[in-house]
Amino acid sequence: MSDEPPHRVPIEAELDLHTFAPRDIRSVVTEYVHAASAAGLQEVRFVHGRGTGVQRGNVQSTLEQHPLVTAFWDDPRSHLGATIASIRPGAPDST
Repeated sequence: MSDEPPHRVPIEAELDLHTFAPRDIRSVVTEYVHAASAAGLQEVRFVHGRGTGVQRGNVQSTLEQHPLVTAFWDDPRSHLGATIASIRPGAPDST
């Protein structure tokens, strides 16, 4: 085991959710919105794929309930395969 501190990966404006287990999507989206907001991002894109629409529904219902999300919509370039969210920048006072 290394004594080096963990390498920090910068938060980007897009998160591809294909690498995450379906059961983890809601928590990943929630945590990502908080991290993106703290990083000062005002818009993020979640790539969930088209499929049956289950992941799209999970992402959008999570965004709908998130206090930092001001709006979200289907990315018209992705044919329902991605959702874009507008978020408030800056760390939240409370979650």
